[in-house]
Amino acid sequence: MELRQQALHLLAASSVHEKVDGLNLLLQAWQSNKVSLDTQQILTTPLVVPGRPERPQLVSPLAVAKRSMRTVEGRAVLIHALAHIEFNAINLALDAVWRFANMPSDYYADWLKVAAEEAYHFNLLNAYLQATGYQYGDFSGHNSLWEMAERTQDDVLARMALVPRTMEARGLDASPALRSKFAQIADIEAVAILDIILRDEIGHVAIGNTWFNWLCQQRGLAPIASYSALALQYQAPSLRKPFNLEARRQAGFTEAELALL
Repeated sequence: MELRQQALHLLAASSVHEKVDGLNLLLQAWQSNKVSLDTQQILTTPLVVPGRPERPQLVSPLAVAKRSMRTVEGRAVLIHALAHIEFNAINLALDAVWRFANMPSDYYADWLKVAAEEAYHFNLLNAYLQATGYQYGDFSGHNSLWEMAERTQDDVLARMALVPRTMEARGLDASPALRSKFAQIADIEAVAILDIILRDEIGHVAIGNTWFNWLCQQRGLAPIASYSALALQYQAPSLRKPFNLEARRQAGFTEAELALL
């Protein structure tokens, strides 16, 4: 069993349970030294990636369902949106493992760990949904995260710059306001889940920063100038205030980078 080929197999899986359960088994096998790693092989696939279930229905971000937080359904809609983000994040991490060859072994180990943690987050959120009478797929979702993955599929530097350091870092910024909404209605379970997700996502963005900076060093590029050029080239979304500066610092953004926000 080879790690990158298995990551591709799981990425193509359309069943949520097959993807999540298979990922946990792959991580255990990797940690037990039962999985090999070929960093040099250029993999291709006839499979449609990512595999996804028939539901949720994918719509424009502006058309995603919204409800009042005062209702059980409204809280479920918001948790469902987060579960959809985590499901996409599983796919993003698996894609980072299989797609990009000739990276150090630690790169692949890092993104396998990220994928497994995203699966853990998804399970927490889906369990919350099920406890309120819903499940993943009951509401609509959008595909913005994966669209950026498709744009950056030919360059690992662009992927590191614009997925973890941009799209996922926006989640760090959104976390305090989101947590406050659930705290105001005394939803202790949701608050606890959001705290776990923020803690882990800081680590995920830090991994993105680590490999972005490593790649810049390998290519003789200045990180700040390179990021600006890539954001323009790939039409990255504009960053919006307020920024979670402390979380961004913990995730490895420099003071020079933060000063440009």
